[in-house]
Amino acid sequence: MIVNEQEKQQALKDVNKRLMKIQIIGAIGNILVGLALYGIWGAQGNAFLPILNNMDVAYSMLVLGIIIMTWQFANYFPLIKKRIELTKADT
Repeated sequence: MIVNEQEKQQALKDVNKRLMKIQIIGAIGNILVGLALYGIWGAQGNAFLPILNNMDVAYSMLVLGIIIMTWQFANYFPLIKKRIELTKADT
């Protein structure tokens, strides 16, 4: 249990730091999904990155990106709840 204001502020700082790390990792998943969707439906064999013309690579990128995004959501929302509880305790 958090006793004093300094511990609350430190806990809030730690939560915000973890949220930032999760968002950075999640951005990689978003980029992978975006590139994969471009390679699958947008490029039509003329991608700006030749590797995106390979459907096996594009589908693998899509699956990996979705896995990363799912991990992000699973870890992000509990931390948001914790941050809300910590800030609610301030008021």
